[in-house]
Amino acid sequence: MYKVLTVSDTVRVPPSYFTMDLNSAILRIIQEKYERKVDLENGVVLRIWNIHEITGGKVVLGDGAAYYDVKYNVLSFIPEIHEVINGEVSEVMDFGMFVNMGPFDGLVHLSQIANDFITFDKKSGNLVMKGSKHSIKKGDFVRARIVSVSLKPTIPETKIALTMKSDGLGGMSWLQEEEKAKKPKREGKEEKKEKKSKKKE
Repeated sequence: MYKVLTVSDTVRVPPSYFTMDLNSAILRIIQEKYERKVDLENGVVLRIWNIHEITGGKVVLGDGAAYYDVKYNVLSFIPEIHEVINGEVSEVMDFGMFVNMGPFDGLVHLSQIANDFITFDKKSGNLVMKGSKHSIKKGDFVRARIVSVSLKPTIPETKIALTMKSDGLGGMSWLQEEEKAKKPKREGKEEKKEKKSKKKE
């Protein structure tokens, strides 16, 4: 889930930044400090912008830097259990596949891809389903649901598990095929209803 937050913080501005515009200096400092870093409460910080309040400017004896109380906006992403995501397959392995969801990659284990017998084709690098004949390769787009999250201090350490076994989940191409297959049946039912209503009239 993406979140836009308003954050209050105390920012240390070193003397080397004193010649810069204060707003620009503070923005650069907090961007370098927080962007692409993981906050265990709010997820990974994607972007910091819109500094809308700066107060203070106290210089600490023996430090030389000025300290300001600042309010600014943060765009963050935190994966939440049961959240449904659309993502691109970033890697296919013999035990499953990794799906990219913005800053993170989630693992779909082989047992969580489909209710089918699945094999890994080493030559093509594809996962192939025996019954449905569907396949998955790197670069495919899929819809999955988050089943577990272990948020860690860094992006590579964070572990996310996904499933594609529920209704409405799976490869985007499969879902489109299923939707097309349902349309004629729906249209047939609607035609029958129309004929019945005409007979009544």
